[in-house]
Amino acid sequence: MTVFNDILIPRFKEAFTLNYKEAMLVQFAFFGAYFVGSLVYFLISAATGDPIAKIGYKNGVIIGLLISAFGSALFWPAATIVSYPLFLVALFIVGIGFAMLQIAANPYVTILGPERTASSRLNLAQAFNSVGTTTGPLIGGFLIFQYFAHSGAQGADSVKVPYLMFCIAFLVLAAVFFMIRLPHVGEGTVEPGMGALKYPHVVLGVLAIFMYVGGEVSIGSSIINFLGQANVAALSAIDAKNYVSLFWGGMLIGRFMGAIELSEMQKAKKQVCLIVVPLLAYLFLWTAISAPLDAMHGGSSFSDVLGLWKDNFVQNWSMFEVYLPLVALCWLMFQFGKALAGRTLLIFCSTIVALLVAAIILGGKPAMWCVVGVGLFTSIGWPNIFSLALDGMGVLKSQVSSLLVMAILGGALLPPLMGAIADVTHDLRPAFIVPLIAYAYVGFYGWKGHKIGRSRQTSPA
Repeated sequence: MTVFNDILIPRFKEAFTLNYKEAMLVQFAFFGAYFVGSLVYFLISAATGDPIAKIGYKNGVIIGLLISAFGSALFWPAATIVSYPLFLVALFIVGIGFAMLQIAANPYVTILGPERTASSRLNLAQAFNSVGTTTGPLIGGFLIFQYFAHSGAQGADSVKVPYLMFCIAFLVLAAVFFMIRLPHVGEGTVEPGMGALKYPHVVLGVLAIFMYVGGEVSIGSSIINFLGQANVAALSAIDAKNYVSLFWGGMLIGRFMGAIELSEMQKAKKQVCLIVVPLLAYLFLWTAISAPLDAMHGGSSFSDVLGLWKDNFVQNWSMFEVYLPLVALCWLMFQFGKALAGRTLLIFCSTIVALLVAAIILGGKPAMWCVVGVGLFTSIGWPNIFSLALDGMGVLKSQVSSLLVMAILGGALLPPLMGAIADVTHDLRPAFIVPLIAYAYVGFYGWKGHKIGRSRQTSPA
């Protein structure tokens, strides 16, 4: 659902005649909600003790799903009265629900096993999340730009059914979580106060999440318009959506590789998996992008759909042929990372900085592939930062998690800054300096930041 925002931005930009900065308010509302929701959670934790410790991780997830369902339902009246502000309110409420989900789910994943493999588990969880972010632009682009598309202000009407489907999905998930039994992990109790802020590696980790999310969202939000520029690839929004899926699909590949590399799997088995699993993810991505969605909804026979799917699959080889060396480079960078979360974070962010410098300087198709390739190397950012910041924090994990989720504010602030630069220069290429600086700091956190103050630190009881 998060990557649907990348589809909403060009859709709303056209429907409401917005400039880049105004269109980026989509991300400001959505990711600003993470900050507000997490700030409220942290203040409650500081005043009365950790809420998750009282209600449990399972109930935290259910509450988050119900809030997100309500926000999704608001898209229908917003589209009916054609109100951009109401759309932003709806996105804000969805973001509040997602903040609760993040606060509950991330520390739950880390404490289901030993801390030394927490990065592996978070990468695995994020890899399955990436299945959604990979198929999201394909499905969202098809539904919003083609199936339910209208011209002019009525273009906003195309989001009604997709977001109603989200609302129903959230309600079903909430019911499932309510009924199933989950492993109970003792949440413990946390005394009132701001104990998490006493640890330098946590504070620096909060800034790292701010920069990481801000950088990733800035690129994802602008990629359709970037690929549409005459000095880059001059692609239509419909054609560009495949490359958006490729960008997010890189995270699918990279996170599965990260889950393997950062695990305690035997060395020989790990090397085999590091080749087989990304190739399977690569094949899944190739197959998904080749799906003939027009034929599927147009009443074509099953054999005709399969025939078109095969033709698209063969035709798309030209795109995936160029992408394959980037996957190989990602594999090589994991070898240099040596299964160390901080080292891997540094290497991957350094690669991103190099790709963005090349995109800014070169332009044309090389710039397109440099930006699309960033998805592979930004893949391990969130889980690695999260696990490094949570390491050794004991019962303070949920409070630290709320601070880290609060830092998703970067996804609200950096995209409008990037949009403002693009409005001034009338070119998105120079605006990529924003995510470039952001990833440079994340690389610093992987190099030195997560170690600062650790020699004086004792794990909270």
